[in-house]
Amino acid sequence: MEKLVREYIENQPVSRQTKLNELYRIISEQMPENYDEKISYGMPTFHFHKNIIHFANFKNHIGIYPGSKAIVEFKNQLKDYQTSIGAIQLPVDQPLPVHLIQEIVRYNLQNA
Repeated sequence: MEKLVREYIENQPVSRQTKLNELYRIISEQMPENYDEKISYGMPTFHFHKNIIHFANFKNHIGIYPGSKAIVEFKNQLKDYQTSIGAIQLPVDQPLPVHLIQEIVRYNLQNA
């Protein structure tokens, strides 16, 4: 984990750090060996030829930002989540949708 990404997670409320670390793990396990991590738009960002996905902690949810094409591609699987043009809000009181996140990351990698 890049220092800036680790610091981002460590600077979040302790009650959210486990879930953010889990989200980091889910995403990073799908990424190819030579990907980059950075902070972009103030959020941890996974980059491989282009930005693949960002995530961020908010008061009432954790946001993941895979871009608008992924939101359209997975609209049926996302019907239980609050979404906008390029964002998905994950409720903090529910388990992370591991398989869905993995699919979204793989989709974005295939389209990078």
